Amino acid sequence: MSTIQVQGLRLLKGEIEIQGSKNAVLPMMAASILHKGTTVLTHVPRIQDVFCMMGILEYMGCRCSLLDHELTIDASCLTGTSIPETYVKTMRSSIMILGALLGRAGEAVTHYPGGCSIGKRPIDLHLSALRKLGAEIEEDHEMITARAACLRGTDIHLSYPSVGATENAVLAAVLAEGETRVFGAAREPEIEEMCLFLNQMGARISGIGSGVLVVCGVEELHDTVYRVEGDRIVAGTYLASVAAVGGHARFYGLNASHLLSVLPVFQMMGMAIQVEDRAVTIKGELRPQPVTVETGPYPGFPTDLQSPLMAVMAVGAGESLILENVFEGRYETAGELRKLGAQIIIEEKAAHVRGISPLYGSRVEAKDLRGGAALVVAGLAAEGETVITGCHHIFRGYEDICRDLSSLGAQISKQQ
Repeated sequence: MSTIQVQGLRLLKGEIEIQGSKNAVLPMMAASILHKGTTVLTHVPRIQDVFCMMGILEYMGCRCSLLDHELTIDASCLTGTSIPETYVKTMRSSIMILGALLGRAGEAVTHYPGGCSIGKRPIDLHLSALRKLGAEIEEDHEMITARAACLRGTDIHLSYPSVGATENAVLAAVLAEGETRVFGAAREPEIEEMCLFLNQMGARISGIGSGVLVVCGVEELHDTVYRVEGDRIVAGTYLASVAAVGGHARFYGLNASHLLSVLPVFQMMGMAIQVEDRAVTIKGELRPQPVTVETGPYPGFPTDLQSPLMAVMAVGAGESLILENVFEGRYETAGELRKLGAQIIIEEKAAHVRGISPLYGSRVEAKDLRGGAALVVAGLAAEGETVITGCHHIFRGYEDICRDLSSLGAQISKQQ
């Protein structure tokens, strides 16, 4: 098993182009099934989740080719409608193929999804939305079988703005008869990107970016080439890295407006932030100031950046507070941060973090994707060497976190 080794307390300076968005490209890959032809996605991150999704598509008969950062998917020869349990347990995002398969083939067989262990993430809203569109769904222990002779447009009311349920509802509605309205839809930028991508393929989706999406069913889609937007969570992780250890760095190749709930937090911590149309610059010279942050659905502070932010708070000049409102299991990383000297007290949804600087190097284990990234951030701000195991979690979402941070002057490397 590989590890990441970090020698901390080095200022970060330079600039990085942000990789393509994991949470945007995966639903686009699922959406490619809806078209009996070829889809080309550019600026695709070479990460484990993308390779896993390629494996699923190829298992079902699609032809996939990833050259550099350009992904070509030929779904004209779709032959299967079942997803092997191995893939499903590896990557939770595979559940979104359910809606796409129903739309394309009228049936889908899958399992309850796995992925990161960050708490309960039920798929009841997904299944309810698909049933509203006319799907018959059987649940047998770990197996889900869905069939629909004909999907028909309807009104879908989501009791919570679930990203996955919104994606499944939209994907199933694209080729359905009539009009579908999704009320209480998630508003994350990745949902917006998926809808823009689908419209470029010939879908008819309006209300993009709002809490009410309207999908007018079409008979077919067409070939398209689409560039994947920069990953706002990766950008936020690298912003956190500079905030934790100090320095001056510029990150480009992303829509800066997607970070509007994140950048003010770093400013309150004392960082100087400069925003361009397609770039963000951060400068930090002093220890981060204490803040109170509450996670929530977009446009709230993203839960995916809660762990990296906790690592910044751990070296802050006072006591900070996090209120986690999305996933109750997000605090599992706190125990690993304590091994580095972090002073963190968890009380139900609240995490009280008393800053101490510097942290000290130790051996820690990544428990999930974003928690692993948080340990990298903490290692940058720790004296001595930090060794991070469980790195396969990090590689699911970060193309090469060692390469990127090394380009800013960090002493970080992957060891086999």
